[in-house]
Amino acid sequence: MKENRNEIRYLDELVERYPVLGSIREDILGAYEMIKDSYEAGGKLLAAGNGGSCADSEHIVGELMKGFVKRRPVPAAFAEALKEADGRRGEELAKCLQQGLPAIALTGHTGLSTAFLNDVNGSMIYAQQLYGYGRPGDVFFGISTSGNSENILYAAAVAKASGIRTIGLTGRDGGELKKVCDVTIVVPEQETFKIQELHLPVYHALCLMLEEHFYAE
Repeated sequence: MKENRNEIRYLDELVERYPVLGSIREDILGAYEMIKDSYEAGGKLLAAGNGGSCADSEHIVGELMKGFVKRRPVPAAFAEALKEADGRRGEELAKCLQQGLPAIALTGHTGLSTAFLNDVNGSMIYAQQLYGYGRPGDVFFGISTSGNSENILYAAAVAKASGIRTIGLTGRDGGELKKVCDVTIVVPEQETFKIQELHLPVYHALCLMLEEHFYAE
């Protein structure tokens, strides 16, 4: 797999700071390539998890949908279109808006989630949203410290049936998620809190690499 040094330096820095992640470097790189290819083809990222992993899903979306370490100003042509649309507000929008990489956390739609929980099956809340939002060529990013979260596995099954690529972020032995995902990043820890402590630098590195690729200055 060909590596771009401007992007890959973030992965090198990750492994330097967290040597324990050296054994899964290629899995992290594979996840990056999958998301990058999806974005280049007009796709989006759909993320989900439970508890701390739910918060991680939201965190990932926050880093992708706005500037992370780069400013990401809107293109000049769009800035002009904003000014033409509304002279005063368009000027402010052109200064403040930032380009984003399309990403949706399937964790924050309370009305839909509680309705599906009450009316149908709570274990399939993420599967239902993935079925509604997902399109072939998108990527599902499922986070489960055990790899056995049933609602994540249901969503992964919908992804497979829909032509959506899948990435699992987990720990321990990878669980069932490792068996069904196209790429699985299994951080080498056993306890939940220790797994979560390694998940954050992993997905930060992914977001940094994607930002470097798409918004290199």
